[in-house]
Amino acid sequence: MNPNYPVYIISKGRWQERLTSKALEEMQVPYRIVIEPQELKEYMEVIDEAKILILPFANLGQGSIPARNWVWEHSLGEGWERHWILDDNIRHFRFFNKNQRIILQNGSTFRAVEDFTDRFENVALSGMQYTMFAVTYVESNKAAIQFNTRIYSCILVNNQIPYRWRGRYNEDTDLSLRVLKDGWCTLLFNKFLCDKQRTMTMKGGNTDELYQGDGRLKMAQSLQLQHPDVVKIVWKWGRWQHQVDYRPFKGNQLRLKPGVILPQGINNYGMVFQGPEAE
Repeated sequence: MNPNYPVYIISKGRWQERLTSKALEEMQVPYRIVIEPQELKEYMEVIDEAKILILPFANLGQGSIPARNWVWEHSLGEGWERHWILDDNIRHFRFFNKNQRIILQNGSTFRAVEDFTDRFENVALSGMQYTMFAVTYVESNKAAIQFNTRIYSCILVNNQIPYRWRGRYNEDTDLSLRVLKDGWCTLLFNKFLCDKQRTMTMKGGNTDELYQGDGRLKMAQSLQLQHPDVVKIVWKWGRWQHQVDYRPFKGNQLRLKPGVILPQGINNYGMVFQGPEAE
């Protein structure tokens, strides 16, 4: 089972690794990878040309922001209500069940996120949790979904929200906070996971343009300037980090679309456990 909405991967300088592309290929999930024109030759050597979209600009020094906004307009131009936008450093997609993080062989979790999200008229962003944050407490507390928090790296975007990506750093957190402050809701699915590589552990992408030197501190300072009411800077895990208080948004309430009838029973989206591919 595959997604209903288009899947875009933003990529730069990672034609050799192309982790997200490889993962989706293995799952037979359709996607398009969005690249800058000077890297077309390298990407064409490893990815079907029909899956490549070429940006009309190059080396702007603004990270992925211009590419993300280009994707947004591209999906609108094709008439879509939502689109998926994925980082290019996701090794696997997983299903978290009974404390096992099971590697997926198809796009069922993408469809499940879409179907749940589409029940509501005021969900701005949905997404999958990082595998590194899938720990036992999630299972024990039955927190299948976190409401009104940040959505990172694997994002289903509502094309109708009146925003665009902005700034230079922390664009995922910034967009999450802007929609939440205006009363929209976000959905973070803890049962559906993505193996995103840790920031600055791969060459290419934003690592080369934004994160070198004191980049981590600049990132935190930038977000604090944008949202001083809910962001502070802390020293954590041996580096500067931003810390966001999402408690003010607990009151944002989901609104069902008119005429939606909630289904009864359990839908496993065709998923069947077939082997030991878990950790």
